[in-house]
Amino acid sequence: MSTISTALRHFKEPTKEQLTQIFFSLPPLESGDGEKNGDQDVTKMDINAVLSLGEAEDSYAGKLHIMPPYLAFSSLDKKSVRFTIPLSTIRRVERLNARAGVYALSLLTWHGMKIIVQLTSLRPTADLFCSLLRDALKVELQRGQMKLVKSFVKTCYSEVLVSESSNAVDNEREDGSLITDEKDGSSQGVSYQGGLGLKFKFPGDPKKLREASKIKLWTTYLRTHGRNLTLLRYPQCTRLVQVGLPNRLRGEMWETLSGSIYLRYSNPGYYERLLEEHKGTTSTSTEDIEKDLHRSLPEYAGYQSEEGINSLRRVLRAYTYMNPELGYCQAMNILAAAILIYMSEEQAFWLLEVLCGRLLPGYYAPSMHGTLLDQRVFESLVQRYLPIIHDHFQVVDVQLSVASLPWFLSLYINSMPMVFAFRIVDCFLCMGPKVLFQVGLAILKINGEQLLQIQDDGQFLNLMRDYFASLGDSAHPNSLDPRARAITVFQELLLVSFREFSIITEDIILSERRRFRGEIIHSIESFAKRGAIRNLKTLGRFTKEQAGLVYDALYKAMCIIPPPPTVAPPPSLFTTDEGHEDKPETRVGLRTFRQFLSEIATWARDEKIVMNGFQQRIDREVAEHEFIDRLFYFWDTACRGALSFQDLISGLDGVMFNDLMENIEWFFNLHDKNKDGYLTKDEVLTLSESFLFIFRYEIGDAYLGAVSRFMTNAFEYGDALLPQTQDKPESNAVDETPSSPPPIASNLPYLNLPTFRMVVLADEVLESFFETDLSESFRLHPLPEMELPSSNSGILGDLWSSIATDSNKKIFNMFTDEIGKTIGKHQVVNKPSIGRYTKLEEPKARESLLTPTLRKSLSKMSLGGSSTTTSTLAPASSSSTLSVNTTLEPTAKSLPTVPDSASLSAMPMLQAVNAAALMERTPFAIDDAIDDDEDEDDDSLGGNDHDDQVMDEVDAFLEAHDSGLTDADKAVANGESSF
Repeated sequence: MSTISTALRHFKEPTKEQLTQIFFSLPPLESGDGEKNGDQDVTKMDINAVLSLGEAEDSYAGKLHIMPPYLAFSSLDKKSVRFTIPLSTIRRVERLNARAGVYALSLLTWHGMKIIVQLTSLRPTADLFCSLLRDALKVELQRGQMKLVKSFVKTCYSEVLVSESSNAVDNEREDGSLITDEKDGSSQGVSYQGGLGLKFKFPGDPKKLREASKIKLWTTYLRTHGRNLTLLRYPQCTRLVQVGLPNRLRGEMWETLSGSIYLRYSNPGYYERLLEEHKGTTSTSTEDIEKDLHRSLPEYAGYQSEEGINSLRRVLRAYTYMNPELGYCQAMNILAAAILIYMSEEQAFWLLEVLCGRLLPGYYAPSMHGTLLDQRVFESLVQRYLPIIHDHFQVVDVQLSVASLPWFLSLYINSMPMVFAFRIVDCFLCMGPKVLFQVGLAILKINGEQLLQIQDDGQFLNLMRDYFASLGDSAHPNSLDPRARAITVFQELLLVSFREFSIITEDIILSERRRFRGEIIHSIESFAKRGAIRNLKTLGRFTKEQAGLVYDALYKAMCIIPPPPTVAPPPSLFTTDEGHEDKPETRVGLRTFRQFLSEIATWARDEKIVMNGFQQRIDREVAEHEFIDRLFYFWDTACRGALSFQDLISGLDGVMFNDLMENIEWFFNLHDKNKDGYLTKDEVLTLSESFLFIFRYEIGDAYLGAVSRFMTNAFEYGDALLPQTQDKPESNAVDETPSSPPPIASNLPYLNLPTFRMVVLADEVLESFFETDLSESFRLHPLPEMELPSSNSGILGDLWSSIATDSNKKIFNMFTDEIGKTIGKHQVVNKPSIGRYTKLEEPKARESLLTPTLRKSLSKMSLGGSSTTTSTLAPASSSSTLSVNTTLEPTAKSLPTVPDSASLSAMPMLQAVNAAALMERTPFAIDDAIDDDEDEDDDSLGGNDHDDQVMDEVDAFLEAHDSGLTDADKAVANGESSF
């Protein structure tokens, strides 16, 4: 069992518009109102503006963006000031009566905050922006979103904190947890949402964390700069976050800084509905979740109770229900358990979506490509900014990722004490992923001297463990200055991170990711390839190298035509593996299989050599035929309508290494639909169509003639095997012509395997095809390395990527072809699939194995017919004299009497088996002894007179076709014949 993912190949660099949405922490805008989706590109606009909040605040120049249903602003440096406000929270917009030449707007938000925006663009541009803003506000009013603001803000703790009439402080402990009733353990009713810390207390000592001071500072800031949905992020906000968020406010600020609050606001009740709709649903992901529940921060009191475990279970399950393709991955439980301490289940659910989807893309995917990519970026930054440490690690062969991988994967929660790890998470959600790199570099630099002494990975891990355990200690315990002694190791870490490594920006991170993405994708694909080959139940007669070539062809086909999402196999009523379920595996559908087969089999693709005087190229197209579809279902032994990698290996193993007889039997079984050991007349015709499809581009008439002779012999042999009618035994003594076979329908058993084998061996071309050409038509060659999606940046890169597209290449080829036709130099040659015959000559076919007398009698019977012959024989007799079109046109027109392939499925399997059991068949074997043949001839043809007649015909044939015998040999031969 193995899963094969091509998601990395389909990665596309985010566009400028997507980068803007990520910067402002906006959810995907296509999930908005369906009626406005078509006009969103028109209604989005940005304009130069100057933001001011009053006389006490400085003014900041920047850009004002309208991206319905949001209004956003960022300063020119993209660091000082930023806000993202839902349009539904704007209560009034006024144009100020300012001096001439100044275009200013006053925005009054839900919380009574007045924002002054001066538009500094030209007057027509400002008028257009105001018009779009007015239209967007009308849409929000019509949708009724403005009515939802009041009920939503009640779920935020900041509303209680800022309210002057609130008595929230009286109901809280010093650390922010709620004071519960000692009798029943319940707390007074609250309307705002919070995490497990409200009941089980928050980590850390509130006095050391200075919770009271933080609450005062944040209360002041939230009153003047908005809160929750209308928060303005001024420079003071970033400084307060670096100092640390208060426990009680941390959950709300996390969702506000990350943008998950907008998802919760625009999808009310979605979390509860999701759990209700999937109640009782189980999958592989839910089983993995159950295994990790009790490993998630077990030291915290909340996860030593069923309440905390149940909350964690619901959040993780809801996320897997919403993202079934991603499912559950390890380390998600650590992340979810950490944020549930400060957030409610619904808040944690939406924050988990933002973390896994936008802030840490690919970190929690099955391949962990995001984590591996950032590890490579981190190593590159260490090499650039800490070259001495990097060189030492190279000398002693210490892997940096041994320690740094858990840092990034768990956001330092698994490495540091929680009180310090949550401080880093605060900065991460406020300032972006660059914080992870800055903190990691600072850790290495602070411990630089000790790192240069280590000699192996174990010493590296022990050093890091000891350092993290000392984060709460004084950084300068021997200093005489009390202020220096008060600085902790963790504060020193943040100072080094944000001062000395402030040069690490988001642009540098994105640039380094583009640089190493190709390298990481190739390494992941190589690892996945080895794993898929290793997980095969059997290789058959393939070597691992050959199986790797099959994998490459399959992977290329999946990149071109992606298969359906990987799902777990359906449950079975009978289990033989002691209750262990099969793991999900990747299976490809029919369209992907056609693409795969075109890479393996020469006859499964149409290759045209095009010459037009300017260029010579090979155009390859995937062939479509019933034979390929039949092969797909023939290999689908599990009847799932899709093929796994193991199915393809087993299927190819059944044809690529066969000898002559095995290939004949394989081809016969492929067309024996009901597997009863007989081909019906319809199936014989379908088999002939398969021959014509495989030989459609061969040079000359050799293969077409072979198919025509095959059909003639097949129906002659098939008719000869049918039991003769015995209704008029007296007439047989007078007329030597054998009686006609009984009537038989076209969907009843007709031709068995020994007869089919004899028909094939009667023709040299078909024998050669089954002996070597069929197996050799499956060719395993190393494929050229697939190009990754272009990651070019800049004007030239974007220009080239927009020009060098597949559609433009096709247009260019069509243009050159038309010119070639005009000047008379356009030529198209179809490349043959087999390519054995290169001249227009047809090899001589072998004579029929039937006796001349029997051939004459059968031909008379098929041409003249008898009164007992029914119309069901007409297709067979007409097919025996079929003339095949040799103009290499599509082969479907070569057999006008062939029934539609759908008719093959019209006969139920049970009916065919019953009909076959009632028929009386004459036994026939190609290896019968000569004596038995003579006995049969005596019984069927009526004595020695017929023997003499047959021998006379043989003598005449030998005389007419002198084979180079000497006179002595002829005398011996004549003596034996007379004997």
